[in-house]
Amino acid sequence: MADRTPPLTVEELRALVASGEIDTVVLAFPDMQGRLQGKRFAAPFFLDEVLGHGTEGCNYLLAVDTDMNTVDGYEMSSWDRGYGDFAMHPDLTTLRRLPWNDATAMVTADLAWADGTPVVAAPRQILRRQLERLAELGLTAHVGTELEFIVFKDSYEQAWDANYRGLTPANQYNIDYSVLGTGRIEPLLRRIRNEMTGAGLTVESAKGECNPGQHEIAFKYDEALVTCDQHAVYKTGAKEIAAQEGCSLTFMAKYNEREGNSCHIHLSLQDADGHNVMAGDDPHGMSETMRHFLAGQLAALRDFSLLYAPNINSYKRFQPGSFAPTAVAWGHDNRTCSLRVVGHGRSTRFENRLPGGDVNPYLAVAGLVAAGLYGIEQRLELPPPCTGNAYTAEYAHVPTTLREAAELWETSEIAKAAFGAEVVAHYRNMARVELDAFDAAVTDWELRRSFERL
Repeated sequence: MADRTPPLTVEELRALVASGEIDTVVLAFPDMQGRLQGKRFAAPFFLDEVLGHGTEGCNYLLAVDTDMNTVDGYEMSSWDRGYGDFAMHPDLTTLRRLPWNDATAMVTADLAWADGTPVVAAPRQILRRQLERLAELGLTAHVGTELEFIVFKDSYEQAWDANYRGLTPANQYNIDYSVLGTGRIEPLLRRIRNEMTGAGLTVESAKGECNPGQHEIAFKYDEALVTCDQHAVYKTGAKEIAAQEGCSLTFMAKYNEREGNSCHIHLSLQDADGHNVMAGDDPHGMSETMRHFLAGQLAALRDFSLLYAPNINSYKRFQPGSFAPTAVAWGHDNRTCSLRVVGHGRSTRFENRLPGGDVNPYLAVAGLVAAGLYGIEQRLELPPPCTGNAYTAEYAHVPTTLREAAELWETSEIAKAAFGAEVVAHYRNMARVELDAFDAAVTDWELRRSFERL
């Protein structure tokens, strides 16, 4: 990653702590689900002790399910291994204020073992490794993530008590691009936008979406690791701000039978001089590098679907005619395809439309980079684009269940070569844990269909 001024420098932090404007520092890292886990420190203690030495956290934080239950099957962390610690080292390029938490700053951590070796299955480390491989070719990835969410007038506690049923969405109808519709909750949207700006993110816009209460706030394209770090801060902060406003919002991929929450990911490549190496003079404005990189996306898309759609619920989005893709296809500005090529000249890029709002951005972007490198290394040829409706054309289908995606991931030679056996096994086990939990659950759907009538 190029040298850059962090949102908040250590010198600025010291001054703010001395003046009493900052009294708390959060040190956190993204877990397997992309959630921020960590500790809140008294600011003077952070400066005196944690800044130079880091801190510790239980290594079970990368070996639990979504409910934070300890589960078996993880090599790095178990009862047999005693659930020890790993080290959390602050990455000071990520130091920032959190305007929605009074007098608080935050910094993102990298994880290492006691001997200093990195925790290779940690999402941030997985992405770092793929970006290092890309850097060996003299390239950097620039990324944008487009997160959608649904806002409810109920608080998180009210939603919990109602078993998440009968909630009141912030809008009653489709408000896609509607200025009137977004105006209904502009106080919340404005607060999120402004306070993300205060945290060092560059906000572009906010717009309404199709599902009642559904919205999207977009941020400026940036280097891949920066974008993923900001994604995690935004996702956590938006929930905290919503809670402070007495309402709730969800990023889950498919809240109901209507349009799901997507997280389209845009990616381009730059060389050492800052030139977009994806731009070229072929009929689609693409370079040879982009054609190979995009061909790699197609080749690895099914194998890497676990990284793009990591949960049971993720696969509910993939319905024909839903603007969520079902076909392993690419097209020029074609929203029916999994991969959409957009922009021209210096803005040339592609968009992967598989991920939903539940995606872990670090894993997904690592997958995009690894797939592209595979295409470059193998000099894969890009097939012709889809120029019509990919939903009805004869293309390979994206996985339809987490079980299918996990099996493809586990047996993928592309995944093993790119990520290594430890990472493949770790995230295969994550899927197994979720599948076992779901297979053992009795759902509302089963009760409604079976209690009386069967």
